[in-house]
Amino acid sequence: MDRRSVLTSLGALAVTGCDVTPASPVPEIRQTPGSWELDLSALEASKGGRIGLEASDWNRVSWRAEERFNYCSTFKTFLAAATLERVQRGEEQLDRALPVTADDMVFHAPVTQPAVGSTLTIEQLCKGTVEVSDNPAANILIRELGGIDAFRAWYRSIGDQSTTVDRLEPMMNRKDGDKDTITPVQAVTNLIRVFGSDAIEPRLGEPMLARLRRWMIDSPTGANRIKGGVPSGWTVAHKTGTGGTGQTNDIGVIQPPSGDPIYIAVYYEAPADLAADQRDAVIAEATRLTLKRLGHD
Repeated sequence: MDRRSVLTSLGALAVTGCDVTPASPVPEIRQTPGSWELDLSALEASKGGRIGLEASDWNRVSWRAEERFNYCSTFKTFLAAATLERVQRGEEQLDRALPVTADDMVFHAPVTQPAVGSTLTIEQLCKGTVEVSDNPAANILIRELGGIDAFRAWYRSIGDQSTTVDRLEPMMNRKDGDKDTITPVQAVTNLIRVFGSDAIEPRLGEPMLARLRRWMIDSPTGANRIKGGVPSGWTVAHKTGTGGTGQTNDIGVIQPPSGDPIYIAVYYEAPADLAADQRDAVIAEATRLTLKRLGHD
C-alpha cells in the first residue's frame, strides 16, 4: 500500500466515521499492509478512561479512531487555518486591528485580558489562540469568520462532514452528547488537508502555513503530552485541548530529523480525578507506542 492509497483511504474513513457515537464498539481495522490497529487497552486499563488515536505517515495506526471525543481547544488549529485561508483569499487582513472589550472576556485570557480597552490584530489573535489557547481570542475570530455556522461550513468545505461545531469558549469544553466532538481519524485527515502531503495539496500556501506551523511549534502548552513521547531532536507542531472533566487531548505534526512527517491525534477521556501529570503521561505513552509501531524505535 503506497502513501497515496493510505491517505486516500484515510479520507474515506473520516467520512464514514460521522455515524459513530461514543457508545459504539471499536470498529475492526483490516490488517492490510501499512494499516494497523494499535491495542491501547492495557494503557486504558492502567489509568482508566478511553483513548482515541490516529496517526499517519505513509502507514497508519489507529485505536478507537472512529469514536467521538470532545475536542476542547484542539479546534483552535483549524480555526486559525480557516482565518488564514481568508487572508490568503484577500477576504481578511493580518494587520486589521479589532477592539478588545470587557464583554469579550471569558476564562483563560492571557493575551486578550491585557488588551482590554485597546486593540489586537487578526494575526495577534491567531497567534494567541494557537500558542497559548486564549479563549476570548478564539471567540473573536469565530465572530469575525461569521459565527459558529460559518466555522462549521469551513469544516464542510474541506470535506469534513462529521465534526460538530455547536458552542463558543468556554462552554464547548463541557461534554454534552455529540456537541463539539471529532473523531481521531477526522482530526488527522483535517491536519493532512491543512498542511498537505505528497498526495494532497495543502489548503494553505507559504507564508500562511509557515505562520501556523511556527505558532504550533512555539506553543508552551502540553510539554509532556505528544512532545513527551518523541525522541530528542524531533520537532512537534501541536495544539493541546483540556476540559474540566478529564478531557486531555493533543494533535499535531511530528517531524523526524529525516523522512516523512507523522500526523497524529490523541484524545484521552480520562477519569476526572486522575492527576494532570498522569493524564499527560498517557498521551506521551500512546505517542511512544505509535512511533514504535511505525518503525521509529
